[in-house]
Amino acid sequence: MDSTIIWQLLDTSLKVGVGALIASLCAIIIASKRQPRPMKAEQRRLDILESISSDVGHVSHIFAKYSSLVVESIRFGKRWPDNRKQELDIISQKLVDEFQKLSEAESKLLMLGEKTLEKNLRLYGSKVAHFRRQVYVGRTDISEADIIAMKRDINNLREQFYDFLSKKYDRLLTA
Repeated sequence: MDSTIIWQLLDTSLKVGVGALIASLCAIIIASKRQPRPMKAEQRRLDILESISSDVGHVSHIFAKYSSLVVESIRFGKRWPDNRKQELDIISQKLVDEFQKLSEAESKLLMLGEKTLEKNLRLYGSKVAHFRRQVYVGRTDISEADIIAMKRDINNLREQFYDFLSKKYDRLLTA
């Protein structure tokens, strides 16, 4: 074969190869931009909602411990052991500490513009605080039925808050 024909074939092959490489790179770039990825703002919003959920979960857990210890103290009266009183004091302090996180969660919700969620969370927190004022060690004029009714109201508010939060979270995931 003639050397000029070989050079022409080599030149044409090289041009076709470079063209294919450029076309492949363009296809990869376009395909990567078309793939749905959560936007940074949406992901940040999801992270904030998850942290709020976690904070409310901590408050609920500590409240459950607190309420069971207080009910136990009322049930046993003066026969309630001192070590259980100390445990209640520790749990009571933890509950107060967790309320700060609850306030921070409320402010995060307001920052996100979630007024309904914030109001629901504030109502939940106020019911827990009301419970602490009404049900305490040494109180004898409150019945267990009253305490159970108060706890049921608090649990209903917590479930309502989580229902709203879950709907908001799901909408962000599907957006």
